Amino acid sequence: MKTRLFGILLVTAVLFSCKNETKTDVTNTTVKPEVTEVKKPLIYPEETHFKNLRQVTFGGDNAEAYWSFDDSKLVFQSNYKKWNVGCDQMFLMDANQTFDSIAPPMVSTGMGRTTCSYFMPDNKHIIYASTHLADKDCPDTPLRKNGKYIWPVYDTFDIFVADLEGNIVKQLTNEVGYDAEPTVSPKGDKIVFTSTRSGDLELYTMNLDGSDVKQITDELGYDGGAFFSPDGTKIIFRSSRPKTEQEIKDYKDLLAEGLVEPTDMELYICNADGSDLRQLTDLGNANWSPFFHPSGKKVLFSSNFEAERGFPFNLYLIDIDGKNLERVTHSETFDAFPVFSNDGKKLAFSSNRNNGGGRDTNLFIAEWVD
Repeated sequence: MKTRLFGILLVTAVLFSCKNETKTDVTNTTVKPEVTEVKKPLIYPEETHFKNLRQVTFGGDNAEAYWSFDDSKLVFQSNYKKWNVGCDQMFLMDANQTFDSIAPPMVSTGMGRTTCSYFMPDNKHIIYASTHLADKDCPDTPLRKNGKYIWPVYDTFDIFVADLEGNIVKQLTNEVGYDAEPTVSPKGDKIVFTSTRSGDLELYTMNLDGSDVKQITDELGYDGGAFFSPDGTKIIFRSSRPKTEQEIKDYKDLLAEGLVEPTDMELYICNADGSDLRQLTDLGNANWSPFFHPSGKKVLFSSNFEAERGFPFNLYLIDIDGKNLERVTHSETFDAFPVFSNDGKKLAFSSNRNNGGGRDTNLFIAEWVD
């Protein structure tokens, strides 16, 4: 999937605790030391791009929050069991809401597994991928095979359009195999998505009504998580492209079982029609969940390239020519899924920060400072 919640499991199994600081009143030696628990702030001191960070959810795995075109709402996916779901479903929120004791309205069917919702330009409809036509139950989620971390690529995913009451109004794909990870151009004219209809995981574009489908990548490997630039002229995505004979064999064998191994990914950039394709990063480990900076001249993404044990994942900025890499977050475990509002003033992302040392991944919204 685009930047699947399964990826969170790379790091959410790690527990971390807040440090304590002890203060002693030395003016009277008979007074016992006063112990004050110093909680970690939502914004770490080094995170100078963030201002007024707000936590939106408080339990479960919550990710891929995408803004409406007018920035008034967001749609996101969650598997929070207190919201009566067995696996990822889509939820709607106003941009100023938080969800501690109440549940947001669900805008998917509640059946199967869903992924990758995104607003349509009219702000009245969303697109997302779902397996519900094949099975109303949640599909199995294998996470390891032969000791390796894997993602399932469900061949029952198709892409649908729904209104904000959760009613499906159109099915956009009806091919055999995986069709998912759709996002909409800021120009409001095209959708980019990932499909296995060619036999490999490639990127495609189509019109908002599902017509004029065009394949825009054609190299062996998992091309996914694609987003348009603010002016709609470019596409950024992440890819795990095997090179050696053994890597190619392993990739094909896993894909034949509907699986991929997402531990070695780099970012690629191309024109919206697939031309002028080039590799943007060469950092090693997993570089993924990219999103264009509002200027269109930089990309914000998540990576564990500085990690020795697979975590932490942090957010980084890089120019679209591959220069001026800058670390943005300083998490101890996991920061990913960054998405700028259309006006460029806010950033939604997912993080393990402030989760009490548990495994929950929550949504956060920050005011962005360049």
